Amino acid sequence: MTNHAEVVAVYPDKVKIEIDDLYGFLDENNGLKIGSFLNISGNDNHSLIVTIENFSLESKENGDKKYLIEALPLGTINDGIFHRGGDTLSIPPTGVTATTYDDIKLIFENSVEEQKKFIFSTLIHHHENISIPVDGNKFFNKHIAVVGSTGSGKSHTISSLLQCALNAKDNSNIDLNNSHILIFDIHSEYKSAFPNANYLDITNLKLPYWLLNSAELEEILLDTGERDNYNQASIFRQLVTENKKYHNADEEKIFYDSPLKFNINEILNALFNIKNETVHAKKPDHYMFDNSGEDGEELTNQEKLQKYFSDRYTFKPQKNQSVSKGTYADGTLEKFFLRFETKVNDDRLKFLFDEENFNLTLQETLQNILGYTSKSNITILDLSGIPFEVLSITVSLISRLLFDYGYYHKKLLQNNPDRISNNDVPFLLVYEEAHKYAPKSDLVKYRSALQSIERIAKEGRKYGITLLLATQRPSEISETIFSQCSNFISMRLTNPNDQNFITRLLPDTLGNMTSKLPSLQSGEALLLGEAIIMPLFVKINRCNPEPSSNDIPYFELWKKEWKEVDFNELSDIWNR
Repeated sequence: MTNHAEVVAVYPDKVKIEIDDLYGFLDENNGLKIGSFLNISGNDNHSLIVTIENFSLESKENGDKKYLIEALPLGTINDGIFHRGGDTLSIPPTGVTATTYDDIKLIFENSVEEQKKFIFSTLIHHHENISIPVDGNKFFNKHIAVVGSTGSGKSHTISSLLQCALNAKDNSNIDLNNSHILIFDIHSEYKSAFPNANYLDITNLKLPYWLLNSAELEEILLDTGERDNYNQASIFRQLVTENKKYHNADEEKIFYDSPLKFNINEILNALFNIKNETVHAKKPDHYMFDNSGEDGEELTNQEKLQKYFSDRYTFKPQKNQSVSKGTYADGTLEKFFLRFETKVNDDRLKFLFDEENFNLTLQETLQNILGYTSKSNITILDLSGIPFEVLSITVSLISRLLFDYGYYHKKLLQNNPDRISNNDVPFLLVYEEAHKYAPKSDLVKYRSALQSIERIAKEGRKYGITLLLATQRPSEISETIFSQCSNFISMRLTNPNDQNFITRLLPDTLGNMTSKLPSLQSGEALLLGEAIIMPLFVKINRCNPEPSSNDIPYFELWKKEWKEVDFNELSDIWNR
């Protein structure tokens, strides 16, 4: 074989190659392109693998042309094993050739132990039938980010890698493997991709309101912009605390934020009575119920609240000499009560405030969310029907519950001498369109969800809870969350801010790879992180079945005959 190329310069982050006969070199190597791999051999049985970054044409002093290739060093092959890094090349190199199919296959086949191999993509542009394995442990036990502009194939990518995970089994005798996944599906896309999933939407989702923490409760029920907010918050906290004591008499220490049952309708009863109560003008602990005597009914504050919880009462009207208004019967709670009652009775919020939810247990709620009720590997939580004003809180509550599940499951296993990890039922949370509820924002409406997801990002791995963020705007995601991600699948990105965000994740020597992001085809991605041997452009394997996120063929549909719409049926669905 004629040697048409030689290395003319070696730098720590770059190799420069001069070609004297371009067409002979291309013919010998079956054509090359930007991104192709080259093999630079040394004189000590080491080979340096590089990838072509750019090509240039220069003129020599005699007028002839010389062809230059600049390539990025990826690693060396020594005795058939690939090692990341390019600083062991002996000088001078002895030759340059395109890597063979066997060389490339060897690089990736030996990069991950067989038991840990997880495959959901192939190499693009050259040798597309070479599968790219990642270390499944490092991929799933570290947080993952899937980013890409709309139409780049994020939903298909997520479906493909999750389908691969659900189908992975140690042996053929396993019917249902031990994978556990929850997708926060904001656009109702994933039901078709996972027909056997535990599917929850606003019609069958049950989240007991008493599991909401104080911040979540107040975010729903209190108006932080109102002048009387302090009074509202004060009386609400008092009522919730006392009602928890009323329903949990066996508990020794009960506080406002204690995760214990309380009855939301009894809180409403008490609030109704407090805003209407009258008292004896000279005896403020005598309450003037409509059916009480002239001196009213003497009650301690605790006795009064227990009575107020049970029913709504009418009170004697105010009289100058004998009957006075109660402390909060000055109208300051009126708007609060109306808003509170409207929220509790809103059919759209029945998944939270339905009366039956009081009787649900924590065990039943967890079993349903974790897929143990239907024994499903994957739970799809369809958020498309959840009212926007409680979307963030819904995500916050479920995220917090699953973090606590991981925390207490670890404690449960600590007494098991046969345990092999902190959690033998590790869980993956998939946050689709994460920028909608975990953005870089100081707004109160995002506070609860941000705190819950950031807690998982910072501490969840210790308890077997990892997250997968999917977004078309990575630069708008909370940096606290994104900085904890260790594996990235970056699809087509056209926004410069988002491209720069991904560039900062790469080593300086590989930063130019992001210049290709705007030109990637649907389903193509830059795969990088701790689980992959080196950053690579890959083609994601096609999922089967697919999510319902395909583009609508506008022009084909517009050319067809006019179609009627059943607006009555549409209205019925709209108002459910």
